[in-house]
Amino acid sequence: MSLHAEATDTLSAWRPSTLEQESLRQAYLSYLDARADACERACAPGHLTASALVLDSAERHVLLTLHPRIGRWLQLGGHCEPADVSLRAAALREATEESGMDGLCIDPLPVHLDVHPVTCSLGVPTRHFDVRFVVRAPAGAEPVRSEESDDLRWWPIDALPEGSDDLVPLIAAVHSQYEPQR
Repeated sequence: MSLHAEATDTLSAWRPSTLEQESLRQAYLSYLDARADACERACAPGHLTASALVLDSAERHVLLTLHPRIGRWLQLGGHCEPADVSLRAAALREATEESGMDGLCIDPLPVHLDVHPVTCSLGVPTRHFDVRFVVRAPAGAEPVRSEESDDLRWWPIDALPEGSDDLVPLIAAVHSQYEPQR
């Protein structure tokens, strides 16, 4: 099965918890229906990306990366690659690469969607249709910063760094769908 077909199946199976997210889910499905290249980085009008909100084993902290080009703390994630068989696999690959941690466990369905304008590796303005998953780290896991990050650290889930207001809807989605243990 192609990544495009798998992305369509994944988003068709997911039932978001808010009307706003349902509207975005329908928009993503329409975009996938209209664009055979919607999962490819080369799709200049916009392309699906996969990201991971990595939680520690107690679900009290979230792992964020200080993105070198954007200059803000963000969840881990990025572009789908030709070898990715699913959005879930892409999100797990990105989380593993960017965190340097083994043994991560990813939930089967997304938790949140977000569309945002960006100038990525294409060098031109585009949009990322981000599909976000929850990933859990094993007990005692410590991240190792990669070249893709200026910094990498655990933050209390209820005390995110300044300037990360755009993560609030993602954290709220995690709380509403998964009710992390506190």
